[in-house]
Amino acid sequence: MAFVPMFVAVDAIGILPMFISLTEGMDHQRRQATIRQSVLTALVVAVGFVFLGKSVFRLMSITVHDFMIAGGCLLFIIATLDLISGTKLARRIDTLGVVPLGVPLIAGPAVLTTGLMLIDLYGTAMTVISIIINICFAGVVLLTGNFWSRLLGHGGSQAVSKVASLLLAAIAVMMIRKGLTAFIQGIP
Repeated sequence: MAFVPMFVAVDAIGILPMFISLTEGMDHQRRQATIRQSVLTALVVAVGFVFLGKSVFRLMSITVHDFMIAGGCLLFIIATLDLISGTKLARRIDTLGVVPLGVPLIAGPAVLTTGLMLIDLYGTAMTVISIIINICFAGVVLLTGNFWSRLLGHGGSQAVSKVASLLLAAIAVMMIRKGLTAFIQGIP
């Protein structure tokens, strides 16, 4: 079934600490707008990628490994800025729902590459349906972010924020490492 691999790729539960970290201090209305923006962006990118991904990669001579390295670099920069500056990225970017939440956190390299693989296994329709269901589920999970922020309080939210930034940095390094390893193994 196409749902399970896409569920793992979207990782809605894993995104929640990063979402809490990035939206800490936002008012309710702005947070809701950010969630809508992130879900819509992720849906458009992921579904669009199902139809255009292979063609774009071929046209631009990009490999999945290149994509993993670039996505990992972007995530690492975001995590580093949060860890070093202590200033939330959300306060500096009005398009937080687009980047980094919509892309690459919700619809990142894992979702996009999984989507391309699922097309061959289950067909376009089942792949698109699994993407829509999983990204909408991620939106529902993000809607609970306020509850978790209140439960944790200010100090707890800051602790989760730093741990989430460290995890984000580790995920970024893993993506870069996997991309580089695959690239090096592919060299004749």
